Amino acid sequence: MARANRHFIAGQVWHITQRCHQKHFLLRYQVDRRRWLYWLYQARRRYGLSVLNYIVTSNHIHLLVHDHGNDSISKAMQLISGRTAQEFNKRHGRTGAFWEDRYHATAVQTNEHLARCLTYIDLNMVRAGEVSHPEEWSCSGYHETKHPRRRGARIDYERVKGMLGFDCMKEFLKAREAWIDAELIRGQLKRESLWTESVAVGNLEYALKMKRAMSFSNPGRRATLESGCYAVREVEAYYCA
Repeated sequence: MARANRHFIAGQVWHITQRCHQKHFLLRYQVDRRRWLYWLYQARRRYGLSVLNYIVTSNHIHLLVHDHGNDSISKAMQLISGRTAQEFNKRHGRTGAFWEDRYHATAVQTNEHLARCLTYIDLNMVRAGEVSHPEEWSCSGYHETKHPRRRGARIDYERVKGMLGFDCMKEFLKAREAWIDAELIRGQLKRESLWTESVAVGNLEYALKMKRAMSFSNPGRRATLESGCYAVREVEAYYCA
């Protein structure tokens, strides 16, 4: 089986996805999801990880981060994934792999594509039929943003609102609600593989730039138009969904 992509280029926003081993629901209990969140906070505190959004589901995670070029993402994922798995196995008297292969990373252009990716993550558990609105799922960046934490905050609020072109959090929250409401009203919530199987998503200029930047590791990458975005994909699918 092909290994999951995790080729990082400094200065980019990355949508990281990682599934539990064999799609098992190892994160179905709140206590286990909370431990993943704890180590996400520790990753931000220790390595300066810039978190823009996240969600922890019952069998996989989504994490949206900005790469400062200081290897913070790799260090953070090693910490979060490793400690979550160790604690879970110890708590449940379990042995063996916790995660399915390695995590996958998709570069996302910082314009309307970033807003779309943010909303896609927010609506994950609505698509799964677990909740009717993102606010009902507490282990998410949307819930944290709606209910800011005095201590232990994981979201880099200044970074995410700045990248999306908002001067204040009130404007950002209003726009975020509008994006979610628009998708809920449209009622055609479905999984879009470009956010989890490609290596880059954006407009044509961005897609071609990222294709050139990553060509040394896989010259077979190609840019295709999907759902109004250009996605750079491998010859083989790298993310086993």
